Amino acid sequence: MNTKPNILVTNDDGITAPGIAHLISLMKKIGHVFVVAPDSPQSGKGHAITLENPIRLNKVSIYEGIEAYECSGTPVDCVKLARNVLFKNVSFDLCVSGINHGSNAGINIIYSGTMSAAMEASLENIDSIGFSLLDFDFDATFSHADNYINTIVHQVLDQKLLGSRLLNVNIPKYGDEPIKGIRVCTQGSGVWKEDFQEGVDPRGRKYYWMTGQFISEKHQEDTDLWALENNYISIVPSSSDLTDYDQINRLKFLQS
Repeated sequence: MNTKPNILVTNDDGITAPGIAHLISLMKKIGHVFVVAPDSPQSGKGHAITLENPIRLNKVSIYEGIEAYECSGTPVDCVKLARNVLFKNVSFDLCVSGINHGSNAGINIIYSGTMSAAMEASLENIDSIGFSLLDFDFDATFSHADNYINTIVHQVLDQKLLGSRLLNVNIPKYGDEPIKGIRVCTQGSGVWKEDFQEGVDPRGRKYYWMTGQFISEKHQEDTDLWALENNYISIVPSSSDLTDYDQINRLKFLQS
């Protein structure tokens, strides 16, 4: 590209999370970076938006040379405010969300604030990428994937995305074995098996604390879950269209 691209950076772990700090450090070498992110962790918010309460924005000086705002709303609120209020005169070439602390592979995309922020940008016709690392540790290592992240971003900027304009990128945890490469995949299948721990607070009121375990069948080789288990970075072209097209003709009997 002849001029530096405009890149919107957001996340769901909060504006001070190490993942977004690392992503900003990479993006500022590629383009002009603008940041709007939640002022506190918003994991699991999905595509939620704030309707009943006012949303607060606060300009922060966390990242040197970067115009950045923390937002009291959800990750999707952050993107909406970036596009319609804060940077409404900026033409964004790319939105990147993350780097999330934890996997957004498989069905996790449904719950993910990281991916919903990227999806919201894609609905605004902005090429968008959600990056996630399979490590929940606050002190997780991200740098082992730097070259791959740079490659993906540069390729998207150069080639542009078609269709839904959204990529779900998941990165294996740093370990003894180096990343083998990149696989373009389908979304793997699986479900969360929840367990609700019951307790009583100091005022005698009952509460429930949700925990859970991700359960899936043996993964097919073309899925993101297989790629990650085999130490590849997975890329799933994703979409906001939840239509089950295989069922359209079968359900025509319901028409009147």
